[in-house]
Amino acid sequence: MASRVRNICCIGAGYVGGPTCAVIAAKNPEIQVTVVDLNQTRIDAWRSPSLPIYEPGLQDVVELARDGLDGRTPNLHFSTDVEGAILAADLIFISVNTPTKTVGVGAGRASDLTYVESAARQIAEVATSNKIVVEKSTVPCGTAQSLRDIFSTLGQDNVQFEVLSNPEFLAEGTAIRDLMTPDRILLGSLRTKTGLEAANALADVYAAWVPPERIINVNIGSSELAKLAANCMLAQRISSINSLSALCESEGADISELAYAVGLDERIGPKFLKASVGFGGSCFKKDVLNLVYMAESRHLTEVANYWRAVVDINEYQKERFTKRIIRQLNNTLNQKKIAVLGYAYKKDTGDTRESAAITVIGQMISENARVHIYDPKVKESQIKQDLSAEHRPETIDRCVTVCNDPYTACDKAAAVVILTEWDYFKTDGLILPPALFEKLSIKDPENPRLKRTSTSSSDTPSEGTGSSTEGSQHIKVHDSPLTSPGSPAEPANASKVMQNQSSEDRIDWARLSRIVRRPRLVFDGRNVVDRLKLEALDFHVSCIGKASTPSRHQ
Repeated sequence: MASRVRNICCIGAGYVGGPTCAVIAAKNPEIQVTVVDLNQTRIDAWRSPSLPIYEPGLQDVVELARDGLDGRTPNLHFSTDVEGAILAADLIFISVNTPTKTVGVGAGRASDLTYVESAARQIAEVATSNKIVVEKSTVPCGTAQSLRDIFSTLGQDNVQFEVLSNPEFLAEGTAIRDLMTPDRILLGSLRTKTGLEAANALADVYAAWVPPERIINVNIGSSELAKLAANCMLAQRISSINSLSALCESEGADISELAYAVGLDERIGPKFLKASVGFGGSCFKKDVLNLVYMAESRHLTEVANYWRAVVDINEYQKERFTKRIIRQLNNTLNQKKIAVLGYAYKKDTGDTRESAAITVIGQMISENARVHIYDPKVKESQIKQDLSAEHRPETIDRCVTVCNDPYTACDKAAAVVILTEWDYFKTDGLILPPALFEKLSIKDPENPRLKRTSTSSSDTPSEGTGSSTEGSQHIKVHDSPLTSPGSPAEPANASKVMQNQSSEDRIDWARLSRIVRRPRLVFDGRNVVDRLKLEALDFHVSCIGKASTPSRHQ
């Protein structure tokens, strides 16, 4: 077994394998890193200026290692020659898809390990020298033992395989940051001499940039379960705050204030307490259901029921949000134009897997609505592919239009529905003229946010910011400390409140107020807009976990 890794192969050029190996290559110029995949189109995209996935910072990292931009020798390669990469590698990451089974035992819950098993078989049949094989995919407990069985059965007698578990803890939208400054690097291995040597060899790869105290060696079972447990507990927090958002709406409470108050308790903390239309992405639902299946297969019924409820609440939240839209539109969406802003499951990614938008838009299609969608990163082909799983192509063509800008999507729309928290949709750059400020002050004279703050004409933004140019004074509506950057309710890197934004940075809500049909309904499924500001523009706003703006529809 190699004591020092010189050549790495990663099987799978997806959301995990590509970014992970790009960072490893960038930080280890002496190691040759080859990412392989059978999909020629995907490999061609990784070799091109237009990468197959969008992730902030990824382009720079890939170009550094792939193209040798700093004068270094390129050491990041993308190929379809799987066998050649396996033969050359000291260490092999298995980073393939592990979807939920659709047929057979455990269908709808258990992980389908077809691609993992296929990769392991190919490694065993091709390898002629000792290999360290690393589980990078999210897998159920016991997968490492299954891989060892495959290697012992199919591998050559003189070839030794050591299997490690090295789960990823990346969040889409911040994957490069997560890779560059990880909370922890978990290495699961057998407690044998060769197992620990293999773990140390992989630890040396990460040690090129990760502090040694963050590289943790545990047994393989703990490592395999840790990834599932982490995702399940994050999903649980989201479902918990979403369940409370329903109570807030019925009791007249504000979920943002509730989350802020609860998050101040250091035992709980503020993260993942953002109420929304529901979680999405490739991991949360899949991993929770995988844990449910594991509990069921071990006859832990109560444990299975507990975790199943996390997914049930998520589905309930999406359905509840859609019913709220239908109710406020006189209980019918038939032939009504609905503008949807955002389709990706979260901001700063083009990933749509398990996006709440798929469910919400699907229910609108079932109501025969005319849905016009705008998302800055998701392609029309991806949207129609997602929706075709539940609807016929002719139905999608009739009911769904994908727009290149938000203004086309919103023109003459009966309602605007926000389903992704893109910064572009925020209202933090909106500055109100005095007339609208007075209107708000009369409506809510005790509101501490409605203090006058004059801005000089030199600070007055252009029309693109959504402001009137009438007069030389404009009024800032003071943003609540509960949603200002750095508070427990908002990420520390959020955009500064009340900055004057150019038209490229923020949508022009004033322009939307002139083109959306009265009564100008906005349904904010991500709580990204300031309802007070939009009320000044005569919008009627419904947010998650907050009472709706009074209107003739209520």
